[in-house]
Amino acid sequence: MKKSPKRLNRTKLFLFLYLLLAPLLHQKLIAGVTFDPPQTTITGTVTDMEGLPLGGVNVVVPSTNRGAISDMNGTYNIEAGPEDMIVFSIVGFTTLNVPIDGRTVINVQLEENVTQLGEVVLNAGYYSVKEKERTGNIATIKAATMEKQPVGNPLAAMQGQLSGVNIAQTTGLPGGGFNIEVRGRNFINGATDPLFIVDGVPFGSQSLGASRVSGQIIGGSISPLNAINPNDIESIEVLKDADATAIYGSRGANGVVLITTKKGRAGKTRFDAHLSTTLGKVSRFLDLMDTEQYLEVRREGITNDGYGDLLEDPGFDFFWPDVKLWDNNRYTDWQKELIGGTSYRNNAQLSVSGGNDLTQFLISGSYQKETTVFPGDSNYQKANLRSNINHQSENARFKINLSIGYTNENNKMPTVDFTSKAYSLEPNAPRIYDDEGNINWENNTWDNPLASLEETYKSTSNTLISNALVSYEVTSNLEFRSNMGFTDYRLDSYRAMPSSARNPGLGVTPQNYSHLITNASQRVSWIVEPQLNWRKDWNGVALDLLVGTTFQEETMEQLVQRGLGFPNNGLLENLAAAENLQVFSDTDGKYKYNALFGRINVNLLNRYILNLTGRRDGSSRFGPGKQFGNFGAVGLAWIFSKERLFSEGSLLSFGKLRASYGSTGSDNIGDYRFLDTYQVSGNNYNGVTVLEPTGIYNPRFSWEENNKLEAALELGFFKDRLLVNTSWYRNRSSNQLVGIPLAATTGFAELTGNFDAVVENTGLEVDLRTVNIQSKGFNWSTTLNLTVPKSKLVAFDGLKNSTFANRYSIGQPLTIVKLYHALGVDPETGAYTFEDYNGDGDINRAEDRQWIEDLAPKFYGGFGNSLSLGNLTMDVLFQFKKQKAYNTLRFDATPGYKGNTPAELYNRWEEPGDVKPIQRASGGLAGGEDLGSLQEDSNASISDASFVRLRNISLTYKVPSMRPGLDMKVYLQGQNLWTLTNYEGPDPEQPSSTRLPPLRQITLGVQISF
Repeated sequence: MKKSPKRLNRTKLFLFLYLLLAPLLHQKLIAGVTFDPPQTTITGTVTDMEGLPLGGVNVVVPSTNRGAISDMNGTYNIEAGPEDMIVFSIVGFTTLNVPIDGRTVINVQLEENVTQLGEVVLNAGYYSVKEKERTGNIATIKAATMEKQPVGNPLAAMQGQLSGVNIAQTTGLPGGGFNIEVRGRNFINGATDPLFIVDGVPFGSQSLGASRVSGQIIGGSISPLNAINPNDIESIEVLKDADATAIYGSRGANGVVLITTKKGRAGKTRFDAHLSTTLGKVSRFLDLMDTEQYLEVRREGITNDGYGDLLEDPGFDFFWPDVKLWDNNRYTDWQKELIGGTSYRNNAQLSVSGGNDLTQFLISGSYQKETTVFPGDSNYQKANLRSNINHQSENARFKINLSIGYTNENNKMPTVDFTSKAYSLEPNAPRIYDDEGNINWENNTWDNPLASLEETYKSTSNTLISNALVSYEVTSNLEFRSNMGFTDYRLDSYRAMPSSARNPGLGVTPQNYSHLITNASQRVSWIVEPQLNWRKDWNGVALDLLVGTTFQEETMEQLVQRGLGFPNNGLLENLAAAENLQVFSDTDGKYKYNALFGRINVNLLNRYILNLTGRRDGSSRFGPGKQFGNFGAVGLAWIFSKERLFSEGSLLSFGKLRASYGSTGSDNIGDYRFLDTYQVSGNNYNGVTVLEPTGIYNPRFSWEENNKLEAALELGFFKDRLLVNTSWYRNRSSNQLVGIPLAATTGFAELTGNFDAVVENTGLEVDLRTVNIQSKGFNWSTTLNLTVPKSKLVAFDGLKNSTFANRYSIGQPLTIVKLYHALGVDPETGAYTFEDYNGDGDINRAEDRQWIEDLAPKFYGGFGNSLSLGNLTMDVLFQFKKQKAYNTLRFDATPGYKGNTPAELYNRWEEPGDVKPIQRASGGLAGGEDLGSLQEDSNASISDASFVRLRNISLTYKVPSMRPGLDMKVYLQGQNLWTLTNYEGPDPEQPSSTRLPPLRQITLGVQISF
């Protein structure tokens, strides 16, 4: 049969169309869009080898790039084809590839992989890097560690955890601050605080408190970091060397602290509730004189001063009421009365999280209320609300992350810290209250300490931190991203001082005494950082390029004023009712910052790594021509354990040599220092407001510079069950910005300028991690960090002829104090003696203060252990520090004065021939040179303050699940439970007689997830 021409033509047309469309159809088939295999929902549970569920496991189908994350019960669900492969991965466990083979339910067990350093990803700020491949020094602490500590400030959670990071709490009161130094003090003037970055947004850690308002209760230091709930933090990274910090330029001279908050994960909606209550007590009381000892020494001191006969004259009884008018048999333990109470902290937190493959969310809220050990109803309250949302497009090219956090803090405290009174109040002082329950003034013979409860200190702070991170994958190798952030920190505080809080014998009234001091402060900042990141992998070579720019602006305002004279005390908190209004300070400032930064990272064969970072900074804090500075660093790493010399089964599982060198700068000197500046001090002259000069025009000063050098060796043994990281560093800070002293006739105290001075910080850091036992029923791991720092002033032109000569010495650290050299007590006269350095027969304040003591730690660190047995886990951290500090002689060196003293002063000289450490008693009435004050400024007031402290212990029990989806943990935690030290003062970490030391705290809590 013949084929018709029409049919032949149709066949030719079909063949032509087939050949034309085949390539396109082929691409569609490869992409799996038009002819996708049938997809089904695969479900299952992920557990460890002991059968415990694993949450947060990444579940990925490589063929479709679909992904999911297992929830807290270990369950997951994901769409996949019957012939696909599923990859299960999570840090700390071996990655598992499982073929589906037509199944719809796949349950898997993951095997723990000790440390798996290659998969640990660290946040380096503008980029992330694997732990094994980092060229810089980055220390990190994770949420799992912070959650085991009953603290309210992120800095408290970091104490003793990280090498090279020295943190000390300044007060045991809630809402107080912390001092932090990363690898020592680099600059003669200026703050030592590192740069804090919260979710990519710079966060000002400097207090806006005013000393006139809060100076007597928390030292004027109100930490803005209290606004960040430690339970909301996923990780904290501390960048220390040049390679890690140079990309931050001038802002990273003192180190960088990166705080990353928690984010939502894909999976069904999850609720987490966290409830805890904490009890706190002062951990140590001083050994003070009792009534018998005190009165004996008091009478002896008055007699030694030549006024013993007047003790028998009733007409002078008012002059020494403690000896003549008060009950000589009465004894009150004022430490127990004033700082011996129990503080309570109740904390509640609720969060909800969940989402799908494309969008995840987390919303959390918390409330905390904390009281003090003081009498009265003082308390600190904090409410926090935070939200985070992640979203990506279906092709994963567009991503956006939005986070916002708001915190409200209300701190109501006494206006003064009772600690000083607790240490110094006479042991036979009168009762606090009379028989009718009123404040007892004992016939106006004393100042009742609890009268200060009539006074009020209150601070309210509101903190807003918001951030948006937007990225778009332009090509498979090129990504554009932009980080945008806004912070708003407001602090309003006041101190109300009514006349009713003063001794009635003084005759003060609301009209002539009552006053109110207020502080209204605000700091607002915004930042925009667009970036381009290009990555390319060739055979054995990986190249990563980053370039970006920073636009940042910060404004600050502060108004401190006082209202004096009120119609009555009821109107005291209304400033408009004051008869006189005095402005102590009304300041505002604007800081503008712009920068261009970049990074080049080359990885050859996954073993040779080169990292180059650079930044050009522009700051409004310098004059024309000096506003820009260039900073950069180079980092090198060689992972020698990947060389052929080391086989797969080698004892050495990981080995890396790394080194870095670079420079960072600092503009941390305040705003407008290069201009002529004036201030309105609030004082007046003949009724005319005084305008005082505060600064002289000097456009020539420029950036301080910190050159950092580091070399490190990182080793892993026995499949990384033993990891040892050792780092040596040297930081040299030059071009120091200091106040150059001027003659008084100029009308100015100093001129800000660059001094040709060099400060050097060197040190050795050791980090040790071991997995001692790892079995099905029992696990035990250990961590140790040790820092041995050294510091010295290398050069300072003209130091001997400057006012700094009394504070610093070439070759010595910046942390030294110059003191008199105490030679003991003269057995014949009973007076303190001192070395006369200049031999002129007099002990004066300048030339005879030549004894040098360094108050910086010689070494410090932490030693931790984690043990788990079934559902029970115990974590223990010991903190240790070798240091010297001021002892109790710094505050009282002469017995016999009015007011109690440490019992060691009872061991005094009484008659010729006595060999005693304490001089003869004195009532402070003899006149002449006060040798006791010289002793307080001598080396005798310095002693060893080394300590080993049980910083934290946590015992956690995971309650067996009562129903699917419900998880419960019960825990008992302790903070500062025990301290081993020879130090005789209140606390070796915070050796002050006027501040409440850190408290011993015990916390009971429960965490429920469903």
